[in-house]
Amino acid sequence: MKRDQVKEKYKWNTSDLFATDEEWEQKLKEAEKLLDFAKYEGKLSDRDTLLKFFKANDEFGKLFERLEVYAHMRHDEDANVTKYGAFYSRIMSLYTKYATELSFYEPEMAALDEEYLNSLISDSRFADYDYDLKRIIARKPHVASREEERLVGMSGEILENFYDSFSAIDTLDLPLPEIEWNGEKTTLTHGLYGIILHSSDRAKREEAYNKYYGAYTSLINVLTSVYKGNVKKDVFLSRVYKFKTCLEQALFSEDVDRAVYDNLIAAVDEHLPSMHRYISDRKKILGYDKLYFYDIYAPLVKGVEVNYSYDEAYKLVIEGLAPLGKEYQQLLKRGYDERWIDVEETEGKRGGAYSTGCYGVHPYVLLNYQPTLNEVFTIAHEMGHSIHTWFSQNNQPFSKSQYKIFVAEVASTVNETLLLKYMLKNAEDVNLKKYLLNYYLDSIRATLHRQTMFAEFEDAAHNMAERDEPLTKEALCGIYAEIGKKYYGEDIEHDYNISCEWTRIPHFYRAFYVYKYATGITAAINIAKRILTEGEPAVKEYFNFLSGGCSTDPVSLLKLAGVDLSTKAPFEVAMAEFDETLKELEKLMNI
Repeated sequence: MKRDQVKEKYKWNTSDLFATDEEWEQKLKEAEKLLDFAKYEGKLSDRDTLLKFFKANDEFGKLFERLEVYAHMRHDEDANVTKYGAFYSRIMSLYTKYATELSFYEPEMAALDEEYLNSLISDSRFADYDYDLKRIIARKPHVASREEERLVGMSGEILENFYDSFSAIDTLDLPLPEIEWNGEKTTLTHGLYGIILHSSDRAKREEAYNKYYGAYTSLINVLTSVYKGNVKKDVFLSRVYKFKTCLEQALFSEDVDRAVYDNLIAAVDEHLPSMHRYISDRKKILGYDKLYFYDIYAPLVKGVEVNYSYDEAYKLVIEGLAPLGKEYQQLLKRGYDERWIDVEETEGKRGGAYSTGCYGVHPYVLLNYQPTLNEVFTIAHEMGHSIHTWFSQNNQPFSKSQYKIFVAEVASTVNETLLLKYMLKNAEDVNLKKYLLNYYLDSIRATLHRQTMFAEFEDAAHNMAERDEPLTKEALCGIYAEIGKKYYGEDIEHDYNISCEWTRIPHFYRAFYVYKYATGITAAINIAKRILTEGEPAVKEYFNFLSGGCSTDPVSLLKLAGVDLSTKAPFEVAMAEFDETLKELEKLMNI
């Protein structure tokens, strides 16, 4: 389908950002004129000058954010329209200039007396910046020299090249072969691979699995080189900023205590017998002598047809999130009525789904909607992100409005969990109930167990690099295979293909990102449980979390919603949820 064939009500309304491309061009010129930060260098010890600097930085930031969001949204509508790709390149070049110009800021602030910085925190005029000032004090031991900061700022685009290289290989150069599907020969795309893996045709799953991984293993030398370079980049930056390890730097950047990471790894490892039992159950239900990784997504329940039009799906999401109250439901309705959402899959449109936004304008959601159950949950998920953004931006100043990545997956997963519980409660057909239980188990497995497994792999890879051990393809595949065997157990066949899975994971190019999915679903399970059992008081506390932006560290923000990840308790709740869901499925399946 071409974009001009889509009804207006199913297209996002970008005019709420800029009415025309000409207006974007004009505002870009204004942003370029705002790049006048050099005049503040050497003068930040004067509090009046520092306050002016903060205000000027906010002014630039608000405008830049709107320009960037418009450029990437318009580009994502249709990558064939080169105009918007050029828009995005121009805005990224502007950011590089901005980062270079501000290279004096961190070293100069770090050199300021701690007593002076604390006095600023106590000054009501700096209330919008108190958390930033606290983080400056914390960063004092990790600030590079003025020249080092300038060089890092100038090399920003170069340091991002490893991710860009992987993306180019994965999107453009991966030798994906043809496969016959639905009676036609077609290219085995990433999306089609996922569809086939979820199908009941085992022979076709095996064929797709071998062909798909064959494409990656044919390029394993270059993919190893690119990933090795990315890890070395992480080690380089951790040493520039005087951290003992890359993990320490990643946790510090999010203001997260190491205990949270350790609690996650320990809890998942301790409860792996439940994961192994699920794999064993899957093998029994499917009736296979041997279970392979291409069987891991095969449907356990047959004969369940769940087809919702977009309008039906959106209505179901609003109904399912009723426990969050009328205010939340009204925001969902606004998103639909005010065209926050780009719905249809069209030629040249970016695949997948995401939520984005900028200060002063409502958030936006990109979808490629298909009438499946998974897509219903995608609506709930992305609107969770968007309404989290809405709460943060409407309750915090610009300087505190961007919540950290650590908590970014919480609201989205709360929505998915509440919707699933609603559908389970209202499922009259026993097969649908089995289907939903299996869906929930696979969601937890993919988001909690699998992402924690990923986290263990990237920690091991970075530890090797920090010890100056060579990151060869044999070493990386060996690490991945060993961790995979621990996670999935003995009831599944561990072949060479799956030992190479690390080569296709884009999140590995954002080191120590994946564990946040696991902590996110852990927090979400706990929050949803509280909302369903305690009602309005729990909702109110949850809204306090949603409204927090980055006004304090993310672990403290989650405490506002009744979840303390610095303790083991929330992780035990999440593990128990998986175990209880598995028992319920086993009971219905007569296992």
